[in-house]
Amino acid sequence: MHDDNASAGSLFMVVAPSGAGKSTLVNALLAQEPALKLSVSYTTRAPRPGEQDGREYYFTTADDFMRRRDAGEFLESAEVHGNYYGTSRVMIASQIKSGSDVLLEIDWQGAHQVKKQFSHAVGIFILPPSIDALEERLKKRGQDEPHVITRRLLAAGGEIAHAGDFEYVIINQDFARALSELTAIVQATRCRFPQQAARNASLFAQLGIHAALN
Repeated sequence: MHDDNASAGSLFMVVAPSGAGKSTLVNALLAQEPALKLSVSYTTRAPRPGEQDGREYYFTTADDFMRRRDAGEFLESAEVHGNYYGTSRVMIASQIKSGSDVLLEIDWQGAHQVKKQFSHAVGIFILPPSIDALEERLKKRGQDEPHVITRRLLAAGGEIAHAGDFEYVIINQDFARALSELTAIVQATRCRFPQQAARNASLFAQLGIHAALN
């Protein structure tokens, strides 16, 4: 298991069923917390118009992706519609070790895989105020056909059942309140002993503060 106890940075995992408002909340959080970085995944799919390598994704070939996967570089990987996607363990470890806070938008299965290697990763589950509200948001979004919305709603039930696996749950009924709660979780995590000790090593040494022995 990766030992992230001494890391100056923190790793956050945000999980939600489709339509719960996860991406909108995360984008608002990133806008007001510039020190927080969104993890960029690798993918074998071709860039879409306007996408840049290293911003939306790291675009790579199937051969390179498989080489990285076989070398154990990915925390988690999956095949979606014939394309591969993967989260780089090496990159995340480097960023949090150097003091950056990293955020992963991920599904609950991927979050479980991440937790096995980064035991102190903070899991945050975003819930809709009701299934009716979730359906309404999916319809208003206008991105999916009715049968796709039905499929997403059916999947949401299974995803929501895993909310209890996460440290924090935010109910996204009022956006401003949900964003405030998400921000509070990030700020409180930064004040945990291991992160403060790693960021302020000289002060802690001067004050004679040492980590508790387990």
